[in-house]
Amino acid sequence: MNHLSRIKRSLALLATCSGAMLAFATPSPAQDTFKLGIVTFLSGPAAESFGVPASKGAQFVIDELNKGTAPAPYQKVGFGGMKIEPVVIDENGGATKQVQELRNLYQRDNVDAVIGYIGSGDCLAVAPIAEELKKLLLLFDCGTPRIFEEAKYNYVFRTAAHATMDNVALIRYMKSRNIKMGTFSAINQDYAWGQDSRADFVAAAGQMFPDAKLNADLLPKFGAGQYGTEISALVSAGSDVVYSSLWGGDLQAFLLQSVPRGLSKRSQLVLSAADHVLPPLGEKMPDGVIIGARGAYGLMSQKSPINDWFFQGYEKANGVYPVQAAYRVTQSILGLKNAIEKAMEKNGGKKPTTDEIITALTGSEWQSPGGLIQMKNGDGHQAIQPIAISRTKYDPAKKRVELVDIQLFPAECVNPPPGVKSVDWIKGGMTGAKCN
Repeated sequence: MNHLSRIKRSLALLATCSGAMLAFATPSPAQDTFKLGIVTFLSGPAAESFGVPASKGAQFVIDELNKGTAPAPYQKVGFGGMKIEPVVIDENGGATKQVQELRNLYQRDNVDAVIGYIGSGDCLAVAPIAEELKKLLLLFDCGTPRIFEEAKYNYVFRTAAHATMDNVALIRYMKSRNIKMGTFSAINQDYAWGQDSRADFVAAAGQMFPDAKLNADLLPKFGAGQYGTEISALVSAGSDVVYSSLWGGDLQAFLLQSVPRGLSKRSQLVLSAADHVLPPLGEKMPDGVIIGARGAYGLMSQKSPINDWFFQGYEKANGVYPVQAAYRVTQSILGLKNAIEKAMEKNGGKKPTTDEIITALTGSEWQSPGGLIQMKNGDGHQAIQPIAISRTKYDPAKKRVELVDIQLFPAECVNPPPGVKSVDWIKGGMTGAKCN
């Protein structure tokens, strides 16, 4: 090899090495980023009306935070100046799969924290894993009260209220409007969410409608999709009220199959978590249905600078207004941001450790698009929040279902006090409830 060839080869090697160094240097240092796992349904019957709105809500909020364009007090870029790097995982597939996916997020993807889980069964399965691994997990949805009523956690938080709030608010709403409920029937999914929702509604009804008689009491499996037999039983029962905590594709299917058979005209439908099916159902949603949204969300949300930013920004980005899942994942992200930045105020501005974040998040409170979130229950690991209930009314001019006769309930009116199990609180007459 002559001298000129050696020079050319050396330059080529230098260029190759420099390129490799640049490639490795592209990602920001760990100190400048916060890697965040996001778990929600991206496929399956829960995706369209619930899981995908959650992922779109997370994307909108993370983009806004990374640009520093969120309103006060969230105007600081990312999490305390750290850019947020999301890793999004599909929740579809069952609890066993989600346990492994959570391990992968922590051990393979090296995320700093995980925000996730819509299904109550998934939450019950993954919470002990995060605790075992000593990794931060924020449950953004899943309604079963059992998470913190049956166990204690250090590394696990739920940044939204559980299903007791939904059912107590429904009963209070019905009582305040003198809804006739001499008899009622129920249809709920046969797993933690459906079973616990049913128990809370029946217990609350026993307090405020003590003479009401439960007729048909149905527990179809999650994802059943076909409800001909159940609808026949409900129509035959002829109850004054039909209560349900069905959600996602199951709720859509139930409504599409039951309305043509006249169930909504025969009985007052009362649905604890129905706002998310209003956009896809449109005029097929009957008028006068009493619904909840698992919070003061969407068309029942209260006007505020934070809610205006979120509602209008999400709608502009996605062509449809945000519903409960988008609100719930957003309040979780903002709660984590609030805790991280509080921790950084105390440690001199460094990226906080998991333990420092836990200390800041425990018992904290923050403003969200759905109102004030307070980590008051579960030893400071379980949130309480306000909720709204309303009735449906289709608006042909807007070509969408509007919500009317809205009533907002304060958090401490519909959530149990610290240290008291939900069903015990309800059966004890909801002692200490602070209602307007």
